[in-house]
Amino acid sequence: MKFLAFYLPQYHTIAENDAWWGRGFTEWVKVKESVPLFDGHYQPRIPLEYYDLSNIQTMIDQSILAKKYGIHGFCYYHYWFCGKKLLEKPLERMLACREVDIPFCLSWANESWTRAWEGNNKQVLIKQDYGDEKDWDDHLNYLIPFFKDPRYIHIDSCPILLLYRTSSYDRFDEMISFWNERMEQCGLNPIYIIETLNVYQKKPNCHRSNAVLEFEPMFTISPRFPVFYALYRRLVTLLNLRMYQLFDYDAVWKKILRRRSRYKGKAVYLGAFVDWDNTPRRKYKATVFNGATPDKFFSHLLHQSQKAATDYLFINAWNEWAEGAYLEPDSKYKCQYLEAVKRVKYHTP
Repeated sequence: MKFLAFYLPQYHTIAENDAWWGRGFTEWVKVKESVPLFDGHYQPRIPLEYYDLSNIQTMIDQSILAKKYGIHGFCYYHYWFCGKKLLEKPLERMLACREVDIPFCLSWANESWTRAWEGNNKQVLIKQDYGDEKDWDDHLNYLIPFFKDPRYIHIDSCPILLLYRTSSYDRFDEMISFWNERMEQCGLNPIYIIETLNVYQKKPNCHRSNAVLEFEPMFTISPRFPVFYALYRRLVTLLNLRMYQLFDYDAVWKKILRRRSRYKGKAVYLGAFVDWDNTPRRKYKATVFNGATPDKFFSHLLHQSQKAATDYLFINAWNEWAEGAYLEPDSKYKCQYLEAVKRVKYHTP
């Protein structure tokens, strides 16, 4: 089993975030501002280091640490808005620096950025636009150097690319076909497309995708009736109610482990999650998991890896600090969550 950890690059300043959220904004701003919502609530969560991803040495050190504890590679979030890039500098520097010695792949986080953190998802900061064939070609030309890198992860000799929300665009099949024709013209194998199943979509939407990923925990806790849930959350926002959601860590993991999914012949990649608590982003409207510990994570990850029918398992996440989903050491548990991964990887009790 090869563990891939999702990796958020929002730990350096960019002009857009300065304009939208205040000068000097990074993910650490939200993390540091967090306060507990109830007695015994583990907030704020304090990392052993408040790093800056504009320093390539940080990414080198992270790759060494991840491999030491059995993480096979990183799945970096990639942001592309019809030619407009965001948070791209860490990935581009990583591409140019072979000292970041760890396999990697990309997940295109293809959704609009809004003020959802403040409860206002109607105010769009940057709209996700897909453009026409010229824009698709520009995007592919940007991706090809990543695909060609010897560290890039391939399945059946094809570079993998995760798509976060295929339900948001009705021409994805056409786009994938266009990309693969261009890949063939460049003497490259087609892209291995993995659709991410999450709170926004419960089933694949593309005929031309190769596989699906069950992104946890949001795939499992997504509401059965999303329209009514959206109306409920909107009401909570309008009335400014302090109504956070509380989930039991073990109960959600039990649902994950019990599920056996099939998706019309597509390969299924399983997900795992360390913990979840987006209080830094949502404050009193957060979704909080209660009861997570490194030992519980070890047990659940072990069973999930035994259940998997593919070589890769995606862990949420390496460094989603504002969502409480991180493997990186913190002041409370130090390296215990990383130790849990290593124990599963090498089958030690």
